[in-house]
Amino acid sequence: MNRVIEDDALMARTAQGEEAAFRLLVLRWEKDVLAFLIHMLGSREEAEDLTQETLVKVYRQAPRYRPEGKFKSWLFRVAGNLARSRLRRRKILRWVDFDSKSHDQASSDPGPQRVLEANETAGAVREAIAALPERQRQALLLHRFQGLKYHEIAEAMDTTLPGVESLIQRALAGLRSELAGKVELS
Repeated sequence: MNRVIEDDALMARTAQGEEAAFRLLVLRWEKDVLAFLIHMLGSREEAEDLTQETLVKVYRQAPRYRPEGKFKSWLFRVAGNLARSRLRRRKILRWVDFDSKSHDQASSDPGPQRVLEANETAGAVREAIAALPERQRQALLLHRFQGLKYHEIAEAMDTTLPGVESLIQRALAGLRSELAGKVELS
């Protein structure tokens, strides 16, 4: 069965009060939503709170959800709207400092100099992404880290396909500009 159809079917069953169907949706999507929100908010604690808030909102809106095969876009629209609202409230844009043990660890020992260079590069990239305007950062994160296609991002961000293309192009140009001379870009 197609995963998209399955998500819609699970939402329909959730709308009828079937908690097991909702638990399956949570198991399937909770980690992706959490990862997206960590990148958007820069705080794991806040991201965990908003992940729960997102899932509660999905559960409450299940009776109004229209099964059109766009669950993923709709889910990330809910999460993105909550994240932007939170960012507006706190008026601070920052980036999360990932645990280097789980994210920067190479399979073979590269030596301390290479580890230091990799950490500095990763830090510079995180700072550059954090400095992007909210909508550019959201579009870039949805595309690069969540794997959404441009049309899915357009749905999630309630914008047009050319709007998404523009947001991502401007985000990449901003990153290139910010990182020029700081890191080697391939």
